[in-house]
Amino acid sequence: MDKYIKKLSFDFPVQQKVLQLISQIDTYKGKWHALEQKENKYLKELRQIAAVESIGSSTRIEGATMTDKEIEKFLSGFQVKNLQTRDEQEVMGYYDTLQLILENYDAIPLTENHIKQLHQNMLKYSDKDTRHRGHYKTLSNKVVATYPGGKQKVIFNTTEVHLVEKEMQELIRWTNEQLKKKEIHPLLVIALFVYEFLSIHPFQDGNGRLSRLLTTFLLLQNGYDFVKYVSFENLIEQAKKDYYRALMEGQKNRNKPDENIAAWTLFFLEKLYELTRKLEVKYETLKAKGGYLNDRQKNILAFIRRNQPVKISDIAKAFPDINIHTLKKDLQYMKREKAVRSIGKGKGTVYIIDMDK
Repeated sequence: MDKYIKKLSFDFPVQQKVLQLISQIDTYKGKWHALEQKENKYLKELRQIAAVESIGSSTRIEGATMTDKEIEKFLSGFQVKNLQTRDEQEVMGYYDTLQLILENYDAIPLTENHIKQLHQNMLKYSDKDTRHRGHYKTLSNKVVATYPGGKQKVIFNTTEVHLVEKEMQELIRWTNEQLKKKEIHPLLVIALFVYEFLSIHPFQDGNGRLSRLLTTFLLLQNGYDFVKYVSFENLIEQAKKDYYRALMEGQKNRNKPDENIAAWTLFFLEKLYELTRKLEVKYETLKAKGGYLNDRQKNILAFIRRNQPVKISDIAKAFPDINIHTLKKDLQYMKREKAVRSIGKGKGTVYIIDMDK
């Protein structure tokens, strides 16, 4: 039997749970695809939120400390010359690579060279990684969990240096073949790929971050477009102990005949299903609160929040470059979207914002 497929041989209760999760995820995949085709009003906002959450979570899992708010502020004023800290370098590298994947995933094949290029791109701003970025490791390494406060714990040892190239070539070949043949469900193939990639740990550093980028890449290539709009990395960060525990369970019998990844597969699928539920809530909440506003409307909203209650004449004075007709249209749109409320009539009308918006 194929050595990879053997790791996916689960007992009956696990099989049933796996089938149930895959069915639920695929049902949502179809539902989201239909929604994405007919309505994109709120998608830009969701995508922006998801990107910040993904960058923050994936870098924090590896020991970075920047909050999502700090990352959002940092990215809005980014200049290469201002990358002063390791955290900022890692955040910018992850952002660049995530955007590259989101915009070009359908044009990038899964190959050794492209994985190396993604690694190089992810670490391109990182001073400490100059020598090894884009190259397989030359020294043995370990999977290490970093906890709040900087405490670290070795989770498991990884593939020896001299075997990395061979194991990566075998894994990439098998993954491409299985995704093409479609005899095994793509979610199982992706789950196994991520587990094997982390077990090999092919690069000197950055393997955890790259594994999560490759997860997004493979999910998008296989039609799971909803991952653009909600952060998988954020769920991993919240379940960090379970994440490492699931990996360790498979590692108990690494490279032995009874190596099995049931725990990891269930963790992967459960988190992906949880992701669909999270996106459902985020989408409905955004829809209820007014959804996407353009930059001009966001500026008006911020002014109202700071100075409420305000009349349209107050807003016009604050934004003299905005035509009064445009301003009225913006306010009407924002009222329809429940971003603002109006009180009174005629010239006495004032605009306010509920403080939780």
